[in-house]
Amino acid sequence: MRLRIGFVLIAMVLSVFGARLVQLQGIDPNSYAPMALAEGLREVVLPAERGDILDRNGEPLATSVEGSMIIADPALTAEDAPELAKLLANRLGVDYFKVLERLRAEGSRFEYVARQVPAARAETVVDVARERGFDGLTVRRDPVRTYPGGDVAANLVGFLGTPDPEEGDQPLAGLELAFDAQLSGTDGSARYQVGAGNRLPLADSTKVDAVDGADLTTTIDRDLQWYTQRVLRQTVEDSRADSGFAVVLDSRTGDLLAVADHPTFDANAPAEAPKGDRISRAMTDVYEPGSVQKVLTLGALIDAGKVTPRTRITVPPVLNRQDSPIGDWFDHGTIRLTLAGVLAKSSNIGTVLAADQFADGELRDYLTRFGLGRRTGIGVLGESPGILPSGSLWTSQTEDRIAFGQALSVNAVQMAAAVNTIANGGVRVDPSLIEGSATMNDGSVVGTEQARTERVLSERAARQTAAMMERVVDPEAGVAPGAAVPGYRVAGKTGTAQAVGEECACYDGSFDVSFAGFAPADDPRFTVYVVVKNPGNGGGGGSVAGPAFAKLMSFTLRRYGVPPTGAEPSKLPVEW
Repeated sequence: MRLRIGFVLIAMVLSVFGARLVQLQGIDPNSYAPMALAEGLREVVLPAERGDILDRNGEPLATSVEGSMIIADPALTAEDAPELAKLLANRLGVDYFKVLERLRAEGSRFEYVARQVPAARAETVVDVARERGFDGLTVRRDPVRTYPGGDVAANLVGFLGTPDPEEGDQPLAGLELAFDAQLSGTDGSARYQVGAGNRLPLADSTKVDAVDGADLTTTIDRDLQWYTQRVLRQTVEDSRADSGFAVVLDSRTGDLLAVADHPTFDANAPAEAPKGDRISRAMTDVYEPGSVQKVLTLGALIDAGKVTPRTRITVPPVLNRQDSPIGDWFDHGTIRLTLAGVLAKSSNIGTVLAADQFADGELRDYLTRFGLGRRTGIGVLGESPGILPSGSLWTSQTEDRIAFGQALSVNAVQMAAAVNTIANGGVRVDPSLIEGSATMNDGSVVGTEQARTERVLSERAARQTAAMMERVVDPEAGVAPGAAVPGYRVAGKTGTAQAVGEECACYDGSFDVSFAGFAPADDPRFTVYVVVKNPGNGGGGGSVAGPAFAKLMSFTLRRYGVPPTGAEPSKLPVEW
């Protein structure tokens, strides 16, 4: 009887097993096969290497170096998750609660803990975890972004934020963000089967290779950018100013060789700098250009055939116009200046009297062709177009003030390109920051290959305007002898403008001072523009920005091996 009962029980058990086997293999195999496969399947990301951001000579402004990702196996880390999460948060700066959740993920054998960790640091952290008895952490290759120059061109290049465990790179500013689609590439993936936590060597596996990002080459000269930033910093600090920016252009091509801001930040540690310092003020800040604008006004008058550099102008002490009197920066009685003298002495009154000869809408048309009132489109996010009043708002009072640099606003690259039009023989060339051609995330195509040219002034008018600008740096005739570069003919113009406060949206008593110019004046190679915001020492464009201009221009001419032309400087009369 006992034997029969045993056989019956065995038969029943075997029947259950048989029924289950028929269900798995015969009735419903398709639903269970994927489940079995998934249980032992691992899929890992093969990170694409981010493209470099390079200067014009191929030197890296942003590059990627060897790094690692740290991966957890929750089946092994769940039990000690709180202690392990604390260790990782302290050593790597990752979020404790997010890591804790990943270390405890149910049903998972693969969770990202940290991305783009320096390789040596990642290995050290995993080793420390093992020494403390924590298992389940491994490392895999994951390149790390670094900025070799620290703050060099950081205002343009931008930076990456903390990598997302799943998605990797998180571009937050600058070219890193604007051209992320080109730089980031496409991650690959690998899928394979594991058993007991180890890869099965003969099992099926698939692999999709990563496509590395493409490099982005800029027109920036890294060494010149470094020097420009140092000169600008010293100028801002010595004058006790709030901030400043400087631009160096190739006069013939429009290539931006340097675009500097101060204060700025170290792209390797952006969180240590205030948010306002992590942008390019040269592109986002707008301000009234002040007397640098007179170069455009008087150049347009000469081109229109209204005046010549020797045109005689009688300048009264005060010029009474419709809404308020217009004065000069210096006290004087009635003086007699030529047009060249009006520019050399920076007379507001003389400029307005000369500008009376414009026909209706004529000055605005010239300024539009100089590029004012519209973005340069060089590829920097957040660029301001400035303000050039529309035709309906353009009154005679507005024109009076625009003629000498009030009632309009510009950004620094925009104004540098406008002055460069005179250096380039009257032809405006679009400024460029990107070498060749590149596509931004929004689909805009920018670069030197996209740069356009437009004749704004005749070549003769541009030469005559440059000759007048030379008198600005003459120690006897002009107001900015400190901007002279020994051995070279220099053409330039000072600027001092009242600043508009952010809180009151009115003139708040502070000033912006500047100097723009080019050299050699008779065969221009480079255009330099320096702006200093609210200097505390009371200095003007000639005494604060002028010497900085001279240092930058002298360094640039020497760096590129430009010899003096040997010609005599302009001797245009300034008085009559």
